[in-house]
Amino acid sequence: METPLEQVSFASTLRLHGFDGFRRAGIETLQVNVGKVCNQACHHCHVDAGPKRTESMARQTAERVIALLRNTPEVNTVDITGGAPELNPSFRMLVAEGRRLGKRVIDRCNLTILLEPGQEDLLEFLSEQQVDIIASLPCYTAENVDKQRGRGVFERSIASLRLLNQAGYGRPGSELNLDLVFNPGGASLPPSQEALEREYKQRLREDFGIEFGHLLTITNMPIRRFSDYLVRLGKEQQYSSLLAASFNPATVERVMCRTLISVSWDGRLYDCDFNQMLETPVARGISIWDIDSYDCLARDEIGVANHCYGCTAGTGSSCGGQLS
Repeated sequence: METPLEQVSFASTLRLHGFDGFRRAGIETLQVNVGKVCNQACHHCHVDAGPKRTESMARQTAERVIALLRNTPEVNTVDITGGAPELNPSFRMLVAEGRRLGKRVIDRCNLTILLEPGQEDLLEFLSEQQVDIIASLPCYTAENVDKQRGRGVFERSIASLRLLNQAGYGRPGSELNLDLVFNPGGASLPPSQEALEREYKQRLREDFGIEFGHLLTITNMPIRRFSDYLVRLGKEQQYSSLLAASFNPATVERVMCRTLISVSWDGRLYDCDFNQMLETPVARGISIWDIDSYDCLARDEIGVANHCYGCTAGTGSSCGGQLS
């Protein structure tokens, strides 16, 4: 009997296409997940973040993250995520120290955080530090956004985007970069990134006067809250089959884990943020307290499992959008 697609291991699929060893090709990006505390609780969230979560990176851990970054000149980008990363008490220190070391710093922003009490000076801080903002906006209509992210989120997101534009973010010719992220609302792959970007730009400009740089399409991963959502819909197996059937070998060399290392809120090390949420550590099972620089992991084997079909399905998906 033929094995169902969703049961064919990702490792076997890699070998079938000639990828016998799957290792990092270096470390260019340090992704730091500072915790699961968030002012939203989105249906697609693979982190299972929300207002009731308490996991949050301690100051000592954040300082160790920076100390290792200082010892790893090969890293050129610090990608800070969460939760809502801005809610972590050490967020601004991580940003400022990363910029002081000459790194590109990315803030994975949910937009509405800019309107939260206590964050009144956040936008000024981000612009002064010239932080790149990658913001989630799963649609250009209120109905679809509120369905995925909560009532009133679209209206507040638009208000935040207007504030970002007023500060110079996303404006043509500006050095303040603002990219948006699209996630499908259900159990489907993202459409063409280029075509959807044109549609987003037209609708947001015409309807709200909003400008931004690029749109990044990201495949929903069957992990944590989105996995639970699929189970409730009775579409877990269907979605797993879709991802496996859509495997594209042309994406493998460009997946983010090839040049990235992920640090969790408690200092443990992972091959990517998805492995982090599944609690699948790097092959050595170590933390930031066991190393002197991130470079010692630069050629290590990468841990894979069937959720990796999500990054290699169709045109591919990573934290930077489609891959091919």
